[in-house]
Amino acid sequence: MMKLFADYSLIIFPAIFYCLTISSVSAGDCIRRYYGQSSFVCVCNATYCDSAPSVDGPLSTGQAIVISSTRNASRFQSLSLQFDIPSNESTDFQITVNASKTYQGIIGFGGAFTDAAGINIAKLSLPAQDRLLSSYFGTLGIEYGIGRVPIAGSDFSTYPYSYDDFPGDTTLSNFSLTEEDLVFKIPFINWAKTISSKPIKLFSSPWSGPAWMKSNNDFSGFGHLLPENYQPWAEYFVKFFEEYQKHDVNFWALTAQNEPNNGRVPGCSWNCMGWSPEDQASFVGQNLGPTLANKGFGDVKIMVVDDQRTFMPSWPQTVLADPEANKYVSGFGVHWYANNVVPPSVLTSTHEAFPDRFILATEACNGPYEEPVIMGSWERLESYAHDIIEDLNHWVAGWVDWNLVLDEGGGPNWAGNYVDAPVIVNNTVDEFYKQPMFYAMGHFSKYIPEDSIRIELEINESTRSLFVTAFLRPDGKRSVVILNRSDEERTISLAETDRVDGTLTLICPARSIHTIVYV
Repeated sequence: MMKLFADYSLIIFPAIFYCLTISSVSAGDCIRRYYGQSSFVCVCNATYCDSAPSVDGPLSTGQAIVISSTRNASRFQSLSLQFDIPSNESTDFQITVNASKTYQGIIGFGGAFTDAAGINIAKLSLPAQDRLLSSYFGTLGIEYGIGRVPIAGSDFSTYPYSYDDFPGDTTLSNFSLTEEDLVFKIPFINWAKTISSKPIKLFSSPWSGPAWMKSNNDFSGFGHLLPENYQPWAEYFVKFFEEYQKHDVNFWALTAQNEPNNGRVPGCSWNCMGWSPEDQASFVGQNLGPTLANKGFGDVKIMVVDDQRTFMPSWPQTVLADPEANKYVSGFGVHWYANNVVPPSVLTSTHEAFPDRFILATEACNGPYEEPVIMGSWERLESYAHDIIEDLNHWVAGWVDWNLVLDEGGGPNWAGNYVDAPVIVNNTVDEFYKQPMFYAMGHFSKYIPEDSIRIELEINESTRSLFVTAFLRPDGKRSVVILNRSDEERTISLAETDRVDGTLTLICPARSIHTIVYV
């Protein structure tokens, strides 16, 4: 039986290497830099960046490509092998895939074009900017297919603002995009579109309406949209879409409100606007849905919730109980910040209640209420990969990270709510650093393309350290992602129901992640 030892050796580059040219680095290799944490970052600049191997070419029957990242040694290292007749050697875990039993389709994976992301990208040289965007959206990168765009400001802006800060302007005659849109969001969205080999699905989310539209006359804190402003607020969405359309940016979907519960809790210190599910149902059914349809944006999908698992499935149940709102809601957005107290079973319950609506994980990040940026944290890779697998195995159709890019302090953020990101920019030396989280995202986004379908798998015994999900890709290949959170090496045998050409045996090093693509 052929075995794969996934802990490949790589050259360890000493610190002095960074003063030299990068011409001696072979294509695709990660240039490591250590910051005294559990793992390393990969350094990119204007002339070099590591890449992600493609699996889009033809594979022979029984051939598999294994892409591996390990805490101690590798990022996106690949090896080709073949299914083989199993021997009598023992394995720790037996994974059996059944491609005839299918579940949800995949919408995609991505991140957010925030003001902060654009500000940091713009601080790099143009060649470095190109390498950064290509790392996310290009065929040599991890091929993101979704982008989230805040409607006006969020906490990851340098100040709170809206598109119409003129009190009482219910006709929105003073509505206008800002420098943040025209300099830090739209240009990078359009650049990403030119880099990508596929359409990028964009969805928008508001953090707060203009302060004068709200009960507390403030962008943050305890406050809700005044009922008399429901229709102007619906028109505000239309204005946003119209203005972005002028710059060749069109949207696939929107969320009716980012974290609508924040504005119902006293003390929220960043942009927020409170909604009850009943009020959101009224707004979507009576104002937002009809207005979008009447103004030519009826094809933009509306998501509700866009908040924690805590509100699943009760929030969707309340909103969709309104017959008018029910006409317009296509799906539910969910964030990850309460996942440690709410089980993923609520996602399955939501799907079972509304099997014709999708669930999309619309925001996640490490760093809130702890050290914002940890350079080289493998634990943060594991938190991402674990959550993605858990979500996918409970009917979630995609997973969208928060800021694409932040600085070394986790900002800028006008409210001081600094967090981590998969890519960190150091503009003083024109470098950016791919955190382990970047590779967590890539193990899914690169190798589970849009319209893949989750398929059944079984593990021969329960474990709290091994996490697996499996998909049938549109090209007929299978993708299986395995996360080993154990401090011990694990031997895993992969088989498929009714397959006659044997199994794959994978020896997973301690603290590693692997994507297996095969036919």
